[in-house]
Amino acid sequence: MTSAELTTIRVGHSPDSDDAFMFYALTHDRLDTGGLRFVHQLEDIETLNRRATRGELEVSAVSIHAFAYLADRYALLASGASMGERYGPTLVTREPMTLEDLRGRTIAVPGKLTSAYLTLQLCMGKDVPVTLMSFDQILPAVAAGDVPAGLLIHEGQLFYGDKGLHKVLDLGQWWYAQTSLPLPLGGNVVRKDLGEAMVLKIAGLLKQSIHYALEHREEALTYALEYARDLDPKLADRFVGMYVNHWTVDYGPRGREAVRQFLGRAAEAGLVPGPIDVQFVG
Repeated sequence: MTSAELTTIRVGHSPDSDDAFMFYALTHDRLDTGGLRFVHQLEDIETLNRRATRGELEVSAVSIHAFAYLADRYALLASGASMGERYGPTLVTREPMTLEDLRGRTIAVPGKLTSAYLTLQLCMGKDVPVTLMSFDQILPAVAAGDVPAGLLIHEGQLFYGDKGLHKVLDLGQWWYAQTSLPLPLGGNVVRKDLGEAMVLKIAGLLKQSIHYALEHREEALTYALEYARDLDPKLADRFVGMYVNHWTVDYGPRGREAVRQFLGRAAEAGLVPGPIDVQFVG
């Protein structure tokens, strides 16, 4: 089959190691895709969230928070979850502080559609003062004293201590204390207008891609390291393991309940529109 005969499926994902690991097989011809050609669209997660609200990409990683605004246009795939089992976005400061110390102070967050921001609101209240900042600029901004506190996602969760910063709260731990469930951070969605047959085909291929990466870990991790932002390979491996695991293969009953509780509690608090009928495809 020539390239002209292939159907292009644009896949949006974050330029970080766990997403790169997850999509490696799909974007590097390691699977028989049955006439589909998957092409990377690398953007930070908040940009992907915004693009999804406009229906721009066929497949995309999105925040579970953002899915509250996408459920009419996109289906949530049963594979591809990023879940934090007693860990997650981490609130850090330059000097040791408590959560109460931070009340009323501005916190840098990586986007208002991120699950990190929604969890922060569930924890500290709807009107917690924030400033928006690219996820990779938050840690250096806190270290420089430009902002009182920052909410770290991605690999920064692992090395903020090396930069002299102090943890105020791990929101994944906070959520687990509230619910005894993992914190649902990200998922993969596929546009419904592709049709049921195509949606199910893509769902199956994504699951195969995740299985391939887990079964060929060294190969997929070598590629994923290109997106680890100079993170030590051992730390990068640890980070990938935190967010590409059994939850990623399939949410399972607890993962599905976690998503429903996360969006349900947010809707009850008036933080997202609701009620949300969360359906998992694949």
